[in-house]
Amino acid sequence: QVKLVESGGGLVQAGGSLRLSCAASGRTFTNYAMGWFRQAPGKEREFVAGINWSGGSTDYADSVKDRFTISRDNAKNTVYLQMNSLKPADTAVYYCAASRTRDRVTTTSSMYVDWGQGTQVTVSS
Repeated sequence: QVKLVESGGGLVQAGGSLRLSCAASGRTFTNYAMGWFRQAPGKEREFVAGINWSGGSTDYADSVKDRFTISRDNAKNTVYLQMNSLKPADTAVYYCAASRTRDRVTTTSSMYVDWGQGTQVTVSS
């Protein structure tokens, strides 16, 4: 099991930026592809961004393309989500997750085996 701890959430005005971090421990970090998901009140959890073990492959939801960037530092066992040009629609709890698909980025939440506790992102208009 990989333990995941997110940080970096908060309150920001529309148009602003935040960077989320997710620190992993407990297993070999490079055995996992990583993903960010989010869940807004009354809505289902949705895929936001994913990255394979090496960082060479990434994928994004259409709603965040060109605004969000996922990256990872394998030396620090950490994955990041840089969020720019934030909109009120981005308000949600953001979750970091680990997938054993390793070299392939998957958008399917059921393929992710370990999850963090989530961090709240609130974007005011």
